[in-house]
Amino acid sequence: MRFVGEKIDASIDAYLKPVETNWQPADFLPDTTRETFLDEVKQLRESTRELSYDYVAVLVGDTITEEALPTYESWLMDMEGVNQAEPNSWTRWIRSWTAEENRHGDLLNKFLYLSGRVNMRAMEVSTQYLIADGFDIGTGRDPYRNFIYTSFQELATNVSHRRTATLAKQAGCVQLSKICGVIASDELRHAKAYKAFVSQILEVDPTGMMLAFEDMMRKKIVMPAHFLRETGVKISETFSHFSDAAQRLGVYTTMDYIEIAESLLVDWNIESVNDLSDAGQRARDYLMALPGRLRRVAERTKVPMLEYPFSWIAA
Repeated sequence: MRFVGEKIDASIDAYLKPVETNWQPADFLPDTTRETFLDEVKQLRESTRELSYDYVAVLVGDTITEEALPTYESWLMDMEGVNQAEPNSWTRWIRSWTAEENRHGDLLNKFLYLSGRVNMRAMEVSTQYLIADGFDIGTGRDPYRNFIYTSFQELATNVSHRRTATLAKQAGCVQLSKICGVIASDELRHAKAYKAFVSQILEVDPTGMMLAFEDMMRKKIVMPAHFLRETGVKISETFSHFSDAAQRLGVYTTMDYIEIAESLLVDWNIESVNDLSDAGQRARDYLMALPGRLRRVAERTKVPMLEYPFSWIAA
């Protein structure tokens, strides 16, 4: 962590944007100070009418996931090698990353509020539950496993937001398409940063990182909102229905999971990593064979077609 931390300041400049020049939620929403505000809100509401039930459910789930950032920041702050009582480059990275990510939930929340399509109280209850329940992504305090996870997860959210952007445009909701597009762009920049951290660690501890990668893929990369729930619904049950809706829409599918895993194998040049112990070599063999195994399983998997009545959907 000290080795990688020496380069973090450069990473902040390369992968995060200056606050003053970065976009803010207000840039994509009706301006409350203008006389045309109510007309703009009316146009926004009209533009969301063609968004499907599943689409709205997925967008709400994405919003709740983005708004649980206090959990994600506190988790990363607890990694080995990070001490927020003694600020260093790592604490600066985590706080700056969190600050950029925080805009995503703010923007989507306000858009959904103005859209009139969502039961906001039900959504807010789910957000509070998700933060209160916390999460367990299988990484512990290990930075290696955490950076594998964040690399994968940032790529997954990039895919999800890009797809919601495309579907919004097809439904005639251009404003929402732009919103999802800029969020997706952030996620891709952040993915590049976390992938770079893993690449740097592979240079100095290839076996340790290889074993961490294998462990995370054996456990499977669970989404940060896997404890998502609604009032009166068991933990994870709501997430299961949310995932089904995302699969039906093609927003995020099992094949996307597999393709992200494959892309990481290529980006980190896993096949050619040298100086591995016997355990590291076995881990590499497992990882290289994994996408093929997952594809065979995916081909036999069917997505439930029944829509689930989410408490979040108002119209």
